[in-house]
Amino acid sequence: MNAPGAPAQARNAQASHATPFPGVTDAGEGGTTTRGQTVLEDKVIEKIASQVARDETLAGGSSGGFLGIGTHADRHARPKVSVELTGNIATLSVEVGMPYPIPLRQATEELRQRIRVRVMELTGVEVRHVDIRVSWLIAAGGDAGGRRRLL
Repeated sequence: MNAPGAPAQARNAQASHATPFPGVTDAGEGGTTTRGQTVLEDKVIEKIASQVARDETLAGGSSGGFLGIGTHADRHARPKVSVELTGNIATLSVEVGMPYPIPLRQATEELRQRIRVRVMELTGVEVRHVDIRVSWLIAAGGDAGGRRRLL
């Protein structure tokens, strides 16, 4: 029979990542012992990556709608990010929108590098792979839900 809370513990073990901080020790009477470990949930890494994408690049996300119906392009929304953790290594999938015209290959490579560096700096998790899906383009200075101007 499982102890109360065991399913939650099993779920947390699958959806979290323990980050030991080498060199952080507690010198006690018996010698040097570690203080413990920091556990990061997948959602924390997802939120950090999406915030970096929104704040430090030209990428945007989608907002509004219900269950994916009625969503619209929003350059001020955070992009959607999902993460897969294996040990201390993360693989990210990012769904973004970009302004148009823009050299997409260059913009997505800059986004990939920026996310990789900042997530590593902020969490200590190594990001080995970042998949980017550009789901929409919006005219620079335009509004996706706005009316077109007739000439």
